[in-house]
Amino acid sequence: MVRKLKHHEQKLLRKVDFVSYPSDNTHRSAEIIRRFSLTNPADYSSYNRLAGQLRQLAHRIALLGPESPFRRKQEDQLLEKLHDLGLLGIGGGGKGKLSDVERKVTVSAFCRRRLGVVMTRLRMAEHVSAANKFIEQGHVRVGTEVVTDSAFLVTRNMEDFVTWVDSSKIKKSIYKYRDAMDDFDLL
Repeated sequence: MVRKLKHHEQKLLRKVDFVSYPSDNTHRSAEIIRRFSLTNPADYSSYNRLAGQLRQLAHRIALLGPESPFRRKQEDQLLEKLHDLGLLGIGGGGKGKLSDVERKVTVSAFCRRRLGVVMTRLRMAEHVSAANKFIEQGHVRVGTEVVTDSAFLVTRNMEDFVTWVDSSKIKKSIYKYRDAMDDFDLL
């Protein structure tokens, strides 16, 4: 039989939760690491930190007066920057809201802008893991630069310039399959 707890012992036990542990809350990070095929788990924590800092900045801007010209200017700059990065999608052609930063800027939003995920969305690869292998092997370029880092974040403007390297065997086999091989490429 267990003795009855004293008052101060009961108060201490109210502060401690023996049912759930902090280490149990890693299921969300494991799911995102698996879904977006993050090779470096430290990327998750850095994206989480960035998302938190952006939410904090949006909250501080929201604390300013609603009619303040400084607030409007900073709010517009933040929303425009996040839209250009591809972290916020403004639907309907309208202007986004500051509250969207708290709800929509997440670790998943950062992961959706990674080069491997963008390549999968552009149907250059079937899976994100295959796209990451192509990137690490040097088959992909963004604009004129060859990218070998799968953690490269692609902005909305750069999304149109993701393509295969000219000397890539993958590009040659795609053109051969489509019967679009140019005579100049045969040299």
